[in-house]
Amino acid sequence: MNLNLEEISKKCRGDILTMTTVAQSGHPGGSMSSIDILVSLYYFARVFPNDPWNEDRDRIIVSHGHISPAVYSTLAAYGFINREEVLTGFRHPSSIFEGHITRGIPGVEWTTGNLGQGLSAGVGMALAGKLKNKGYHVYVVMSDGESAKGQVAEARRTANKYNLDNLTVIIDYNDIQISGRASEIMYVNLKKEYEAAGWNTLEINGHDFEQILSALKIAKNDGKPTAIIAHTIIGKGVSFMEDTPKYHGKPLSIEEFKNAIQELGLNIDIDKYIENRKKLPISEHKKLFLKYDVNINTGKFRTYTEKIDNRSALGRAIADLALINDDVVAVDCDLKSSVKLDFLDKERKDRLIEIGVQEHNAAALAGALSVEGFITFFADFGVFGIDETFNQHRLNAINNTNLKVVVTHCGTDVGEDGKTHHALNYVSAPLSWFGFKVIVPADPNQTDRAVRYVASEYGNFVIAMGRSKLEPIKKEDGSIFFDENYEFKYGKIDILRDGEDIVIITMGSVIPSALKAVDELRNEGIKVGLLNVSCPLDLDEEVLTRYARNKVIVIEDHNIYNGLGTLIENKLFNLKIIPDKFVKIGIDRFPVSGNSNYLFKIYGFDSDSIKNKVKEILED
Repeated sequence: MNLNLEEISKKCRGDILTMTTVAQSGHPGGSMSSIDILVSLYYFARVFPNDPWNEDRDRIIVSHGHISPAVYSTLAAYGFINREEVLTGFRHPSSIFEGHITRGIPGVEWTTGNLGQGLSAGVGMALAGKLKNKGYHVYVVMSDGESAKGQVAEARRTANKYNLDNLTVIIDYNDIQISGRASEIMYVNLKKEYEAAGWNTLEINGHDFEQILSALKIAKNDGKPTAIIAHTIIGKGVSFMEDTPKYHGKPLSIEEFKNAIQELGLNIDIDKYIENRKKLPISEHKKLFLKYDVNINTGKFRTYTEKIDNRSALGRAIADLALINDDVVAVDCDLKSSVKLDFLDKERKDRLIEIGVQEHNAAALAGALSVEGFITFFADFGVFGIDETFNQHRLNAINNTNLKVVVTHCGTDVGEDGKTHHALNYVSAPLSWFGFKVIVPADPNQTDRAVRYVASEYGNFVIAMGRSKLEPIKKEDGSIFFDENYEFKYGKIDILRDGEDIVIITMGSVIPSALKAVDELRNEGIKVGLLNVSCPLDLDEEVLTRYARNKVIVIEDHNIYNGLGTLIENKLFNLKIIPDKFVKIGIDRFPVSGNSNYLFKIYGFDSDSIKNKVKEILED
């Protein structure tokens, strides 16, 4: 058995050197130190090359995604993927075998490359296994250098809290990273840190197959999350590469390659792959997007008639969904009473995952939970759930997760907490997470419908709202606007008041003061239109075309430079519509601390300021 693994590893080493030399790009050194671990792990784990997404499979996450040559060579050796395609196409734009591993390639569970996030993803998948009562095991392979990241410590603590005995971490401890020795750049006492977090630990020779397999067997059955610290040598197998930092991210020259292959005792015709690579088209490769069908009971809408905050409607709707659907979960960061997950905590405690003040880990594990069939809500304040976790959500987007990021306390509506807590990029930041959709509901009733809508749709969403209590929006006749007959349709602009000579376009917490201003102006004989844009990233062209040709005021409790006003400007330009007047009102500096009513007056969001601005424009 071991001789067979040794032979597989030797061939994989040859493939690692071939693909990186053909591409003249990649990370051969770390791939050579990790390859014995990977070959042993894919041999030991319950995986299915002919049925790679079998629900009962063990999950293998490789956190240091730059060792993609090792992963691809291992997958090819076990029949998951085509070896010839990898050796020819590695890091070529027309090939799915990118520089860092990509979820969707058979055998690859998670796209990685941003170091320090793989363990969080592993925690998310291990949690999912527990919630589903599945017997699969989750393995996370990671590097020593990334172990210095704070998010790794967050994930360790979470694994201990939830007793994830179905989780094993294997650390490739080759003591080398880009700048030199890992132990000198930022020393981490791996054994003590994992043990302090409540894990079992094992130390092994990461190039001894018997030790690797024995450690994997012990870790699977020891009743705790376990870290295997595997001591390895970078460039292992080729004498001039061994323990040499420069080969971390430096491919071999052709001469070096030939010397290395000879030393390994292999015969590889590299010229064939070089010539085949020249024939590849210069085009994007096919997209790899894994998803699943969402079948959820959205329950009965709630219609609010009294003043209430959107966040209460949010929390109530999430709890409603969890009461009738076992596959609804929410992740909290010690804010359940503020983001109103306390409803869920009281009524379906088993579906609330409390991470504490560990936003980076929480956002990443929430994304991983969501790909395991759970409708996952990640709830937080806007400044933490959007700004602080920007990179985690970017990686979630790359992984095509099914995450619902629901953030409260957005804009100056937060009030007295001040500039450190005024989230001003809840629309603009998700623009960078390609594929994310954003909803800014206008009142509790639209919030309720929006939450149930996103739960029924596969994909990544942000629902953003302020803090204050709001009156339910009413029609001119006094009836509820978003009533029991209202159906939320993503992208639709709501016409709250008609009037085309001048129109106010706004969203979220500004709606009440804008509506009050419009209704008071109408009593003065000035008919002003009012549009509610709940989906700022996907603007309703028909409504904009009808209302935005004359005088337009866009008001937003958001960064004025990259928010709703800018998006509407771009849309109107593309539609070749030039309004007679276009005025933007928003936040152009870090706001001060104070009562939200005072702040709305200071920054021009209160009804009196809006009325004065309308009259000023009409008189101009």
